[in-house]
Amino acid sequence: MGDQKGEVVGGLLDSVRDVAGLPECRGICKIMYGNLVRRIKLLSPLFEELKDGRQELGEEELKGLELLKRAFNSAKVVLISVNQGSKLYQAFHWDKVALKFHQVTEQIEEALSQVPYEKFDIPQEVREQIELVHAQFKRAKLKVETGDIQLMMDLNVAQIEGVDPAVLKRLSKKLQLMTINDQNKEGRAIHELAIASGNHGDKIFEMSSLLRKFKDCTHQDSLEFDSDEGERSPLKHRSPVIPDDFRCPISLELMKDPVIVSTGQTYERSSIQKWLAAGHHTCPKTQQTLLQTTLTPNYVLKSLITLWCDSNGVELPKKQGSCQSKKPGRESGAVDCDRTAIDVLLKKLADGKPDQQRAAAGELRLLAKRNADNRICIADAGAIPLLVELLSSSDPRTQEHAVTALLNLSINESNKGKIVNAGAIPDIVDVLKKGSMEARENAAATLFSLSVIDENKVAIGAAGAIPALVSLLDEGSPRGKKDAATAIFNLSIYQGNKARAIKAGIIGPVMGLLRDAGGGMVDEALAILAILANHAEGKAAIGLARPIPILVEVARTGSPRNRENAASVLWSLCSGDLEQLKEAREIGAEDILKELLECGTDRAKRKAGTLLELFQRLDAPSPSSLEQKSDA
Repeated sequence: MGDQKGEVVGGLLDSVRDVAGLPECRGICKIMYGNLVRRIKLLSPLFEELKDGRQELGEEELKGLELLKRAFNSAKVVLISVNQGSKLYQAFHWDKVALKFHQVTEQIEEALSQVPYEKFDIPQEVREQIELVHAQFKRAKLKVETGDIQLMMDLNVAQIEGVDPAVLKRLSKKLQLMTINDQNKEGRAIHELAIASGNHGDKIFEMSSLLRKFKDCTHQDSLEFDSDEGERSPLKHRSPVIPDDFRCPISLELMKDPVIVSTGQTYERSSIQKWLAAGHHTCPKTQQTLLQTTLTPNYVLKSLITLWCDSNGVELPKKQGSCQSKKPGRESGAVDCDRTAIDVLLKKLADGKPDQQRAAAGELRLLAKRNADNRICIADAGAIPLLVELLSSSDPRTQEHAVTALLNLSINESNKGKIVNAGAIPDIVDVLKKGSMEARENAAATLFSLSVIDENKVAIGAAGAIPALVSLLDEGSPRGKKDAATAIFNLSIYQGNKARAIKAGIIGPVMGLLRDAGGGMVDEALAILAILANHAEGKAAIGLARPIPILVEVARTGSPRNRENAASVLWSLCSGDLEQLKEAREIGAEDILKELLECGTDRAKRKAGTLLELFQRLDAPSPSSLEQKSDA
């Protein structure tokens, strides 16, 4: 028991020191952050007394302290996340950040309720302090801070064109994004967020646009300062503001090698290549599906950028090749990660006790999430086979850590092959079928990531993933449903998987998502229907679900992409099915399609045009009626 006491109490003291050493809050929820740090620090005397005392702790005491230790670890994750990553992302998702503080506060309060500190041999003043802190955790409630209300208001106003610079300055000050260095760091955070996940949609570009306004505002202030200072100012010759058309929409930096994607949008080559390598099949700016991934050099824009650089005394961006030649050399430097620490974690994965394996898998999960260099380093160190082995662990938390670590590692393109070669697909599918809800959802996301490689689509479908994904589509959390939907869509690009999805009963859940406009899954539901409607069995199954009214409504009121997909499904259903065609006409589809023909996307216009031709044929006289008229 003595060793266990030392390990638990020592771990609690380490957690308190880690929290105490965290910097002042540089993001939102400043009061919540400060309160959580202060209260955790106030618990330190209890652990100091237990460490120095000779009292043996029983099973009840150790269990309570172990729960508290886990709660502290959760608190550290939340506190660190507020000071790292994108400040704008946190602001746009304030409610989620606040909820995390509330949840971890509840977790600590529940753990303190399980700690029988009345049994501890500690001074009275320490006992009273602990009781006071416990009471504070009990009373802590989720409430909106006054400053955050102002932040939310400013955030909405700041997205309007011609916004008052005072609003931008107030908002950038609140978010600690006033200096060029902070803004560049934020740009990198948004860039990594965009590359790591395509599920944030338009929010990425709202954040990028707002960051650009912050940068322009900061630059303008600098120019005004230079003008006031005159010849004395050392800042007189600042770089001019980069025109928006010359910035990459992903990185917000001046483009050095602009290329055009199939939607007509232009991006910096390295940025869009990373986006595509991460498994995305959409245009980042428009969210339209890329019909092909060919990148066409934009020579005209490149020439304009070169002229602008010459005219404004800006150093021309270095050519793409000069950066690429340095890449092989990065491996020897462990690419910016602590290889020694990773090797220690791998040793615990391979030879440690179950609790050590669980903790090591959790550490690797966080490291792999943090940045691209870690993902390379962890895979190179040989972690993937060890993590795959832990997928079959009987401990649910270990299983969750292992599958999520593999998900984070799979963001790197070369790691996808290593994961598949380690025999991971059947084990990931097994987790998808039998794991905890968190493990199932992250397994779905991992399968989506791996299915970016075409041959993996076949293997994943053959391993029995699709029925389990359909179940998750029906049972999962909103995030889990999205992960399941994107995985099913991607797998269904392979024809054989379409039949599997239909056999698994996918049409019912998808139609439910389509009809639930408030569920946030209309985009995904329509995309799945559009790809399955091209399959004979899929077309028949969709037709039995009586989808025409909702499809016509989406074609009338939906987003451009959803209107396009709705028109595509309508065309598939109505081609060769007179009853479906008549139903669509009866509820007013014709006028909606005429409007779509005028202002829809190119694909929507094509589908609308062919559908309108089908309607015209309904009015055309049949050959027999023409003969009757001729005889008359």
